[in-house]
Amino acid sequence: MVHTRMSKAVVVGAGIGGLTAAVALHQQGWDVTVLERADSLAPVGAGIGLAPNSQRALDAIGLGDQVRNLSAWQGDGGLRDPRGRWLNRTDSEAAAERFGGPLVVVHRATLVDLLVSALPGGAVRTGTAAVLTDPGDERRPALVTTAVGGLEADLVVGADGIHSAVRGTLFPAHPGPRYSGFTTWRVVIPAPDTPFAPHETWGRGRLWGTQPLKDGRVYAYAAALAPEGERAADDERAELLRRFGDWHRPIPDVVAAAEPAQVLRHDVHHMAEPLPAYHHGRVALVGDAAHAMQPTLGQGGNQAIEDGIVLAHHAGRGPDVADGLGTYTRERLPRTMGVVRLATRIGRVALHDGAVGVAVRDALIRAVSRFGPGLVLRGFDGIADWEPPTRPCPAGAAPRHRGHTDTGHTVR
Repeated sequence: MVHTRMSKAVVVGAGIGGLTAAVALHQQGWDVTVLERADSLAPVGAGIGLAPNSQRALDAIGLGDQVRNLSAWQGDGGLRDPRGRWLNRTDSEAAAERFGGPLVVVHRATLVDLLVSALPGGAVRTGTAAVLTDPGDERRPALVTTAVGGLEADLVVGADGIHSAVRGTLFPAHPGPRYSGFTTWRVVIPAPDTPFAPHETWGRGRLWGTQPLKDGRVYAYAAALAPEGERAADDERAELLRRFGDWHRPIPDVVAAAEPAQVLRHDVHHMAEPLPAYHHGRVALVGDAAHAMQPTLGQGGNQAIEDGIVLAHHAGRGPDVADGLGTYTRERLPRTMGVVRLATRIGRVALHDGAVGVAVRDALIRAVSRFGPGLVLRGFDGIADWEPPTRPCPAGAAPRHRGHTDTGHTVR
């Protein structure tokens, strides 16, 4: 009897992109090990909006319906100003009809648990820092080193986040992400007594978003222009009260309901300069390790999920992993960098801090909204209608989409 050796993949990092890649590779017949530096897989204080593009990507690994069942469906809401006046109203039915489904919101921990449940027991090793020692090539495997020894792999997936050490090993001359000029806060709390429609609110150099979760909690996020590294002298809940306490309800209620320790704050960095490739040797990068982006379009996690699906689709084709990774780069780099650039442009508009510019911005948003949702939604074509590859593509060929792959347009 002839025994065929199972291809071995090592995923460095157990975030959403890394776990999606791990599940997709496992379903393609790979032996997968996920190495995570943190002691546990317990994302805290954050929700994630999953647009139709990432839901279809999750459909490719059989998890789309489960995610939709566990998620809070994004209903009609829209964009407001700090006094509560609507700048535009969203139409969830129009968006769902145009893009094949609505935006849904889920806690990140829920999504992580679902992805882990689709992997074999023991596939994820927490508390295990990993170093890429050798990226390998067509003749030799890649090598990842941990405190307890080395792991050879036919494929290494660098999913170790915005400050990726794997990326630094592959492309040491690249400058990496740069500070975007603003900081963010995130918190998940029980729903306040004040009824509210899902919304995002734009002010001068500040923004706030409040979104419901299915379990009765609320996910809230905020952003503001700030010097890099700045932190509140007391605590971040107090900082939120200073910046947003006089905005429309339920914003003050949400801040008041949070415990100071629940409020997460992180400066925002993005990949202004694209990498030369998303792969080298037998190593591929996914998610923030490849294309860190501003959160202004809510597409960071969505694009990481797409990465994992497309990577597994091509890496699983034939014995030559390197050729498949080249196709992965050709498909993913222009698409994701288009999203990075668009998110940066939207960030400049959303966080504009000049009084005149903000007045003009708000007036234009109101004017465009009068033409109905179609005009606004048209700008989202090319991302929300993305479909995962379903059959092998010739090397260098574009994947099958209903929209463009290089515009970077998306939905929140």
